[in-house]
Amino acid sequence: MSMLPYLRAAVRPALRKSAAVQPAYDATRDPSASSAVVDCAVYRDGRRALGPSCLTPREAIRRVREDGGFAWIGLHEPTEEEFAGIAATFGLHPLAVEDAVHAHQRPKLERYDDTLFTVFKTIHYVEHAELTATSEVVETGEVMCFTGPDFVITVRHGGQGSLRSLRHRLQDDPELLSKGPSAVLHSLADHVVDGYIAVAAAVQDDIDEVENAVFAAPAKGVARGGDAGRIYQLKREVLEFKRAVAPLLRPMELLSERPMRLVDPDIQKYFRDVADHLARVHEQVVGFDELLNSILQANLAQATVAQNEDMRKITSWAAIIAVPTMICGVYGMNFDHMPELHWKYGYPMVMAAIVGSCFTIHRALRRHGWL
Repeated sequence: MSMLPYLRAAVRPALRKSAAVQPAYDATRDPSASSAVVDCAVYRDGRRALGPSCLTPREAIRRVREDGGFAWIGLHEPTEEEFAGIAATFGLHPLAVEDAVHAHQRPKLERYDDTLFTVFKTIHYVEHAELTATSEVVETGEVMCFTGPDFVITVRHGGQGSLRSLRHRLQDDPELLSKGPSAVLHSLADHVVDGYIAVAAAVQDDIDEVENAVFAAPAKGVARGGDAGRIYQLKREVLEFKRAVAPLLRPMELLSERPMRLVDPDIQKYFRDVADHLARVHEQVVGFDELLNSILQANLAQATVAQNEDMRKITSWAAIIAVPTMICGVYGMNFDHMPELHWKYGYPMVMAAIVGSCFTIHRALRRHGWL
């Protein structure tokens, strides 16, 4: 896991104190104003009516309830103090507010009165020149979404997963955006799941690379089993990916099948497509986990076989060396009365016996594949 989000959370308060306060978000005039607000806009008939230069969250919801439409407020890593005014303005449940501020939640869908609270885990693939035993493959973040009858509040945690492109894409599709807050919720879910699909393809390449390395012939002088660290690290990263995907299956199933007052019936049909894509990614991730298990077992089996082969060679040479050792040990004893001890041809005969015995044992061992 990257430490960047934690460092950003620690540095952000100091930066905000030193930065000049924008008039539109002056907290002395509006408790809902906050420097954590990335964007605040009012949408009517599928088009952006008012932007952040003249709106605070409180002003946005007031305009919506007077003239219609819905407000979309985007925040990035707000503190409790920064989010308190917005929570009071929109009547958000304290439990959902606590989850949104502190993050580190599992994907879920909860309903509090007239508000849906949805948690998504975002996944970002970390590029690396070479996969090692310490490589970070995926980086996670979080996006929380409060969906009400006339507002959407998105809270983002982590350095990745910006929603700017999503907002612009929705603004380019007035027909979809005119469906209201549920259209934003669907687009957010679709955006997150599309990210899963892209990451799954990249992780598949890493797994293929490791698999090829395990089953390829080892380079001369390189021992088998050296890929175990890389496999285990990749397995840990896949497990982190799985923790983001698997818990989201049930929320997407509810949004696509169960009628909800806050979800437009036309938008609910689109959730079925998102749920289908998510199920496909989940199958891929489960397959990755099982495949990595098989690769790890194969790698360990190859290491064991290599060790057995080494032991067989060591044992074979020990058996060959045992013959001259035995003969030399016998004739190295200091006895006066030993057969052929003072014979003229005794030494050549012993050497011939040693060489012949070693050669015969060597041939037999090679024939049986031990050498």
